[in-house]
Amino acid sequence: MPKITNLFKIPDLRKKIFFVLFWLIVFRILAAIPVPDVDLSRLQNFFEGNQLFGFLNIFSGGGLSNLSIAMLGVGPYITATIIMQLLTMIFPKLKEMYYEEGSAGRMKFNRYSKYLTVPLAFLSGYGFLNLLISQQVLPQMGLTSLLRDTLIVVAGSMALVWIGDLISEQHLGNGVSLIIFAGIVSRIPTTIQQLFVSFDSTVLISYLAFLIIALIVIAGVVYVNEAERRVPITYAKRVRGNKVYGGVSSYLPLKVNQAGVIPIIFAISVLMFPQFIAQAVAIFSRDTSTRLIDFVSGIFNNHYWYALFYFVLVVLFTYFYTAVTFDPKEISKNLQHSGGVILGIRPGEITSSYLGKIIARITLWGAIFLGVIAILPNITTIITGITIVSIGGTALLIVVSVALEVLRQVNSQLIMREYEGFE
Repeated sequence: MPKITNLFKIPDLRKKIFFVLFWLIVFRILAAIPVPDVDLSRLQNFFEGNQLFGFLNIFSGGGLSNLSIAMLGVGPYITATIIMQLLTMIFPKLKEMYYEEGSAGRMKFNRYSKYLTVPLAFLSGYGFLNLLISQQVLPQMGLTSLLRDTLIVVAGSMALVWIGDLISEQHLGNGVSLIIFAGIVSRIPTTIQQLFVSFDSTVLISYLAFLIIALIVIAGVVYVNEAERRVPITYAKRVRGNKVYGGVSSYLPLKVNQAGVIPIIFAISVLMFPQFIAQAVAIFSRDTSTRLIDFVSGIFNNHYWYALFYFVLVVLFTYFYTAVTFDPKEISKNLQHSGGVILGIRPGEITSSYLGKIIARITLWGAIFLGVIAILPNITTIITGITIVSIGGTALLIVVSVALEVLRQVNSQLIMREYEGFE
């Protein structure tokens, strides 16, 4: 408690906390304002029968389940960011902008991502509204009304991106991550209430199993997120004038989970891509779009196929994203320039190869862990027959990861002001 009270003793830090809380409340208000003429009973049945959209509802903070003006959440922005990062592998100038031009390059890269967010949000919003019209969740409407509602939800999504930027500027966590965090947490009280209302003593063991699994997942996420392989580094002594530099030993931390939750978001985007194409077809033919959506939903609503595709994609994207963000050759070059060597390993190409082998081995365990966490709700549903999407493994992974990131940033703010950080 003394450490928590320290947060509110510092005027500028207290101001930042209340600023972040204010904008998270604004986000929750936007997520509660619905699009007009919605048949809520049909909407609820639609989400219960569609696993992918039920999962996306978590990321929109429940905004999708009541068709709020913020129903798309920050999903289009995340998709745009993923596309831009993939493009860095194709276009060298984009890679140079993102990795070599510093903060100015990152700002320009993020601006391009926001430009791409607008058309993605428009296509997603237009297709989804057409889908709901075909399912009789929304009434039939003319092109003008449909475009009006589409522009409203696009504006809602861009408003959330703007709120995310405002929160990020306070250096108390990533704004987009905190919005997703708030959306997931906001669903937990409702889920717990539903569990109490529909409580049946015959499934008490299943509820206890869910609780134990949740605790194990939380402990596992913390353990794997903080786990790292420390490679010992020795720096050679250098004499400059009358001073001696180097001659010290340190280590290079290689995290087991280098990619964080990005592979899961990548995998979800890929799983959503067939559904997105089916929605976009509604621009040309609603009947064809409806048939395609039913076909895709029939495949992915099968827990076995969905879990298999999801697991494989998460593992593959973990390796892919780690390869994009961690370059052994660049690390080896930086070590050589600073006079650092790994004991028993020659500098240059051999060091690069050695680091590549280490990262490949530890990434395997990080990838398997992420894959298991991602399909954990499917596994528990197959075993117990009870579906609790709102507090599934992925949701817990995101919540705990964001909480750890916020904790690190709060610690840095306290230590910078000569206060003891959280342990």
